Amino acid sequence: MTLAHHLDSGKVREIFAVDEETLLIVATDRISAYDVVLADPVPDKGRVLTGLSVHWFDLLDTPDHLLSTDVADMPDVAGWDREALAGRAMLVRRAEVVPLECVVRGYLYGSAWREYTAGGGPTTADLPVGMAMADRLPYPVFTPATKAQEGHDENVTESQARQLVGDDVYEELRRRSIELYLAGAAYAEEREFILADTKFEFGMAEGELILIDEVLTPDSSRYWPAGEWRPGSPVPSYDKQFVRDALDAQGWDHSPPAPPLSTETITMTAELYRSCFELLTGGTFVDYLAAVRQQ
Repeated sequence: MTLAHHLDSGKVREIFAVDEETLLIVATDRISAYDVVLADPVPDKGRVLTGLSVHWFDLLDTPDHLLSTDVADMPDVAGWDREALAGRAMLVRRAEVVPLECVVRGYLYGSAWREYTAGGGPTTADLPVGMAMADRLPYPVFTPATKAQEGHDENVTESQARQLVGDDVYEELRRRSIELYLAGAAYAEEREFILADTKFEFGMAEGELILIDEVLTPDSSRYWPAGEWRPGSPVPSYDKQFVRDALDAQGWDHSPPAPPLSTETITMTAELYRSCFELLTGGTFVDYLAAVRQQ
């Protein structure tokens, strides 16, 4: 069996080179907040992200990088046995990563709301005046950001984004991102979820722009229970906001290192992630684990 060699560590993923055309991406249980990796892992988080990504790759009608999640297809990985890889690893096509975070917002919340109330900026410059927190936007807005290897991603203007990737690539990224957001939002609505915002990543493989990394997970998206959405007030969500709120309550200034998470926060976060998986897929997380371990 081929031995994959370690290529890179992301905030929550380990990336291994298999050959010139293939990578192995392993989603760990690490969690980040405000672009800082926390010391405390969240049990099963990596498997939730992988399982949901695979679910969306299957549903979305768009070229992507996924080749297999079957551990029988995977090379040996130092420090990881087959049981540990099951459900959290993906064999994928290599791609040249496009250096933009392709963010799409359907509602005014989070950093966009903070920017809006501070007088506006790249993500809110074209929004009408007088909007409230959590208001639905007139139409989904494409608000790209730069991809930072360390520290915080930074929102960029349309002009800056076009200079970075070129006009043709920018137009395709915007079109594809908004189409994928609308497809995800419609699917989520059927399950009484609101997809408030999300981010996609793309790469070039053999001249083709393909969807890469994770897709429409609680790490990359903001999901609200539809019945609890009220414009003008905070909305509970199935994503990392619970962790952010717990850290902010400790007075953290968002500079590393982050304070530790309480046992209660870790447990609640794990439950939120598993619930998000089950509500979106219609299956149980226990059944998902059983299926991937039998591969």
